[in-house]
Amino acid sequence: MKLTFIGAAHEVTGSCHYMNVAGKNVLVDYGMEQGVNLYENAELPVPEAAIDYVFLTHAHIDHSGMLPKLCARGFRGQIFATKGTADLCSIMLRDSAHIQMQEAEWRNRKAQRSSKRQEFVPEYTMQDAETAIKLLVPCPYNSVVEVADGISIRFTDVGHLLGSSAIEVWITEGDISKKIVFSGDIGNSNQPLIKDPATIDEADYVLIESTYGDRFHEKSRLNYVSELSQIIQETFDKGGNVVIPSFAVGRTQEILYFIRQIKAEGLVKGHDNFPVYVDSPLAVEATGVFNKNVSECFDEEAMELVNKGINPINFRGLNLSITSDESKAINFDSEPKVIISAAGMCDAGRIRHHLKHNLWREECTILFVGYQSIGTPGRAIIDGAEEIRLFGETVEVRAKIMQLKGVSGHADQEGLMNWLKGFTNRPDKVFVVHGDDDVTDKFADLITEQFGLDAYAPYSGTCFNLATGEFENVASGIRIAKTEKRKAVSAVFERLLAAGQRLLMVIQHNEGGANKDLAKFADQINSLCDKWDR
Repeated sequence: MKLTFIGAAHEVTGSCHYMNVAGKNVLVDYGMEQGVNLYENAELPVPEAAIDYVFLTHAHIDHSGMLPKLCARGFRGQIFATKGTADLCSIMLRDSAHIQMQEAEWRNRKAQRSSKRQEFVPEYTMQDAETAIKLLVPCPYNSVVEVADGISIRFTDVGHLLGSSAIEVWITEGDISKKIVFSGDIGNSNQPLIKDPATIDEADYVLIESTYGDRFHEKSRLNYVSELSQIIQETFDKGGNVVIPSFAVGRTQEILYFIRQIKAEGLVKGHDNFPVYVDSPLAVEATGVFNKNVSECFDEEAMELVNKGINPINFRGLNLSITSDESKAINFDSEPKVIISAAGMCDAGRIRHHLKHNLWREECTILFVGYQSIGTPGRAIIDGAEEIRLFGETVEVRAKIMQLKGVSGHADQEGLMNWLKGFTNRPDKVFVVHGDDDVTDKFADLITEQFGLDAYAPYSGTCFNLATGEFENVASGIRIAKTEKRKAVSAVFERLLAAGQRLLMVIQHNEGGANKDLAKFADQINSLCDKWDR
C-alpha cells in the first residue's frame, strides 16, 4: 500500500502519481511537462506494461498528455475518467499526437538542410493516441466504481474544466483500509459555463494542487466583461486586432461566453457585428464537446440561457477556422477583429502565426487570459521581452501586452483553502503538489498554520507507505543539469525495450495455458528472434 510521487512535484506540469495497492499498479494522471523543468522526474517503479489502471482527473495535456506514450511502451490496462474527460481526450490526444509528428517532420527537414543525419523521433504517434483512447472507461460523477478487489473510486466535480474531477480512492489490503483523495486541478468559483467545485467530506490522505497557492484572483466577474469590452473598444478604435492566446479547451469557450454577452449588450460602440475568429481545429471540436455535455456540466446561469434557446458560446459574427488556408486568410483582412487561437502559452500551434503578423503592430493588443509557465514564449512576452523568435525570425514586441487577470480555471489560495475546509474529519496527511518550486512549500506551511494539519510538499521520487503512515523514501529533488540533451533517436530503442518487457508480461500471464498453445507461442517468438538476431 504505497504512494510514489513522480510528476508535478515542486513543478506545475507533468502530473503523475504511482500507487501499488491491493496487488495492482495504478497511475493517477500521466501528464506532459510544459515549459522549463527544474527537477528530474523519477522513473516509474515498474515497467509501463505492468501498470494495471490509470485514474485520470481531467483532459488537460499536463495531466493526460503522456498516456499515448504509456501505450507505446506496452500499457494495455483501463483508463478510468469521467464521460466529459473521455470525450475531450478523444480529440486532445489526437491533436497532441499530430503536433508531435509535425514537430518531428519539421526538425527532420531542418536537419536535412543542415546536413545533419540524426533522426528526430516524436514522443508518440497517432496510432499510440488511438490506442489510449480505446482504453478509456467513461464514468459518471458521484457514483462509486469498483475497479478491482480492494480498489474503488468515485469522481467528484471540481469545476476546473468540462469533466474535471477530484478522485476518491478507497483501498483495502487485508484488514487495513484507507481512503486517499486526489484533488486534480481545483476550479475557480463563479466562472462561466461550468459548475463550482464540490467538496469531499473525509479522507485519510489528501493530495492537493497549489498552482495559485500564493495569490488571489480578482473577485468580480463583471470586471471580465467590462474590461474585455474596453480592450476591444480601444484596440478597434486604433484599427488593430485583439489577439488572444487561449487554451483550446475550457478557456476559449469561456472567452466566447464573455464576448456573446458583450455583443448582446452592445458594449463595443461603432464596430457593430465585429468579427471573432476561433482559429484552432481543436478549439472548434472542443466547443462541440461542450455543447454535447450541457446537462451534466453547465452551471445554473448557462443553463438558463440554454433553456431560453440561447447558445451561451455562439453568436453572430463568430467564425470558425479549420483549414490552414482559412487561418492564413485571417491576417490578410484589414478589418479589426478578435483572434482567439491556441496554444495558450504561445509555444505551439497557429497562435505563433498570428503573433508574427500582429506582435510588431503598435495598434494591436495581445491579451493573455491564462497561466504562462516559466520558459514559454507567453511568459517571456508577459515578463517584458522586447523581441521573440518566431519561425526562425526575430519579431519585435510593439503591440500592447495585457492580461485579463482573475480569468483562471484554477482556484486561488482562498479557493484551495475553502476546498480543504470541506473535509469534516482531519486527514492524517496533506501532500501539496502541482505548484511552482517555492509555492508548494509555502502553501504546505499555510495549511499547517491555519488548519493544524500535517502538510508536506514532496519531491519526485518520494515514497509514502499508506498503511503505516510513514515515508519509505524522502527525495530531495535533483536539479536538471544544463547538459546536452539525449539523442532523440534513442527513444526508438527505448520503445523496443518496452515492447520486450511487455512480451515478458504476456508470457507470464500465459503460465498454466495449454501445452499446445504455449508451444506455438514459443515457436512464434523463436521465429521472430531468428529474423532479428544479429
